[in-house]
Amino acid sequence: MNGEATILHADLDSFFASVEQRDDPALRGRPVLVGGGVVVAASYEAKAYGVRTPMGIVEAKSLCPGAVVASPRFEAYSAASKAVFEVFRDTTPLVDPVSIDEAFLEVGGLARLVGSPESIGARLRQRVREEVGLPITVGVARTKFLAKIASAFAKPDGLLVVPVDGERAFLHPLPVERMWGVGAKTGAKLRARGIDRIGDLAAVPPHALAAYVGHAAAYHLHALANGQDPRPVETGRRRRSVGAQRALGRRPRVDHGRAMAEIDSALAGLVDRVARRMRKAEREGRTVTLRLRFDDFTRATRSHTLPRPTARTDRILLVARSLLDVAEPMIRERGCTLVGVAVTGFDADAGVQLELPFGEPDTASLDLALDDVRERFGSAAVLRGSLVRRGEGYAMPTLPD
Repeated sequence: MNGEATILHADLDSFFASVEQRDDPALRGRPVLVGGGVVVAASYEAKAYGVRTPMGIVEAKSLCPGAVVASPRFEAYSAASKAVFEVFRDTTPLVDPVSIDEAFLEVGGLARLVGSPESIGARLRQRVREEVGLPITVGVARTKFLAKIASAFAKPDGLLVVPVDGERAFLHPLPVERMWGVGAKTGAKLRARGIDRIGDLAAVPPHALAAYVGHAAAYHLHALANGQDPRPVETGRRRRSVGAQRALGRRPRVDHGRAMAEIDSALAGLVDRVARRMRKAEREGRTVTLRLRFDDFTRATRSHTLPRPTARTDRILLVARSLLDVAEPMIRERGCTLVGVAVTGFDADAGVQLELPFGEPDTASLDLALDDVRERFGSAAVLRGSLVRRGEGYAMPTLPD
């Protein structure tokens, strides 16, 4: 286990909202909500009024009447993320991505060349601000868990180092809900038994804790509460899943057929995107998962595993639509504000296996042809007719002569 505080957790602050404020000077210093019917991200100026994600835009505006609502621009967020990760990898080759806006960095081998982990963290924050134009918070600690807690504690736009000899003093007074894996329900169970702080959790033997949270979670939480987190910063890992999702927003549930048609259309667009990314990465997956969020912010997932892996759009879409049919009664009853699809179950280090047609339509060639067109002329060059009819705001691309 690493014996020094050399792990950085770098986490962009209110990422989507910060990109909007960066790109539109009129939004700087103002409360910004990113989303359609649901808040996808909120600036810290909006969070000060109690706005949280996910929250309906109407409710958020009632809490913060002066908030500006910005439509999501995912291409801008993707470009900003790539620029930030270039700074990460220019800082150290040991970068472990967590999501589009956060990563762990191991900087233990850079002390003689660059400086202390604290100075590296400060320089990284400065570079992200100057080169990408975004605020970022960095936590520095001996373990991943402590580094992530430190960055959350230092937000927004801060830097916090947890020294090895000060780990317990920093960690143990914090509320038990700060622990990974302890949400509102688990936190309520623990507090009902007098476990209010992480220090209280650290003092309870794991076999006793298992009665409240289960055997596996008990030993995991007890270890983290006592500063035991042996996970290294890993690099070069291939993604275990490829997915995409789309916020639909709240809408009156007067025409269920139309609502289902819109969800199906959005799902088809998501499958197009996911399958294209899989083929580009030369990955094939077996399990297709449909993700739904309802009007009351509850969620549901439905999955199906294929007999063999695939990256073909038509096969993934067929399974996704079958799962949507299964979930239709829930959508009728509870509405739907978000739909997503993900593919998992990749064979380790396996590329795409070519198939003989055996009389089947050659949709694989069509997939590759569409991939080539979109790669050359942009993702909006070829769209499904249903997306065009819905008026998704796509502009016809300008093709070269």
